[in-house]
Amino acid sequence: MELNKAVLDCMQALRRRLRDELCVDIRLSQPDAVEAMLMACLRSSDQETRNLGIRLAEMSDFQSPAKASEPSAPAQQYRGHVRSIDNIAPVAAAAPVAHEEAPRGSVRMYRGQRVYA
Repeated sequence: MELNKAVLDCMQALRRRLRDELCVDIRLSQPDAVEAMLMACLRSSDQETRNLGIRLAEMSDFQSPAKASEPSAPAQQYRGHVRSIDNIAPVAAAAPVAHEEAPRGSVRMYRGQRVYA
């Protein structure tokens, strides 16, 4: 989303109205400021506040979670970070598996190594 003067002016006006009407304090530096403002606009009973929310949603190209389409493949995460599917090599191609007899007991992985317990 591009933050230009029109978007920032709308956000500031909406922030003032939400603070006065609903006692909601949203900072423009928050990473989810637009989403928080739009969610607060849904709770507002004032039509002018709702109109500002609609205008902000149009300028920011925000898609609500209900309208957002589900991705075709689930996103993979590694240590809390989403990995892109393009950069993931197939497991079968990365490490050829030798036909070994599996040892009995539990097998765990520790830093990429098998640990037999």
